Amino acid sequence: MGLMLFPCDGDVTSPDVSWSYTGFGMFREWLAQAEGFVLAEMDGFGGDRQWSSVSTTLEPLLNHPDDDGPDLAPAQCAAMLPRLEAILDHRLPDDRAPVLRRRIEDVSQLVTVLRSCVDKNVVLIFG
Repeated sequence: MGLMLFPCDGDVTSPDVSWSYTGFGMFREWLAQAEGFVLAEMDGFGGDRQWSSVSTTLEPLLNHPDDDGPDLAPAQCAAMLPRLEAILDHRLPDDRAPVLRRRIEDVSQLVTVLRSCVDKNVVLIFG
């Protein structure tokens, strides 16, 4: 059982990205770390730190229930793209760490999915 993020366009050939629930949690922890905070300290993730205390365009992704809650609007997808692309641009070309390689692949796939949502003006589904 897992989680898939995909554009709500009715096209089964559209890009998607998927994780196990554990894998998605680890991906979000890694993204939060890249943004300079610890996800486990945040409200909703076991901590009491409020989301208003952090500044990240990735909040719609990081502060979202795994497979419930609102879809993400195309504008939210568009707002996250520059930061995710910057994360891709700052990766080390010779980095061979399997976990980091997996995170970079996840970001790359997510960028493709978000770009599809923006281009087609459709919401991102967590399913």
